[in-house]
Amino acid sequence: MSKKMPIGVVYSTDPDFQYRYEETEEAETLEPARQDLRVMRDSKRRAGKTVTLITGFVGKEADLEQLGKTLKTRCGIGGTAKNGEIVLQGDVRDKVCEILTKEGYRFKRAGG
Repeated sequence: MSKKMPIGVVYSTDPDFQYRYEETEEAETLEPARQDLRVMRDSKRRAGKTVTLITGFVGKEADLEQLGKTLKTRCGIGGTAKNGEIVLQGDVRDKVCEILTKEGYRFKRAGG
């Protein structure tokens, strides 16, 4: 979900005033074979906890969340999906790569 920001006016005393909002279009979700994902291990800014990070997803936020839910369910772990990234708890790169391959996604494994 993207936050809507009002255009121009910050405050008005007119009781009938209606804010105008920027309409941001979400990019169409590319098919799995056209996605270019990166699967990596990360522990920076996470209090030393290791996570598996999947970046590079192009598409709607709902589709990103659906892919994140699929990965979390099949790996049996927790995580989150937002801002074009999927963060999974622990180092499960092997399992994630296996699942992405079965789903038809194109990806590169990075980070040790």
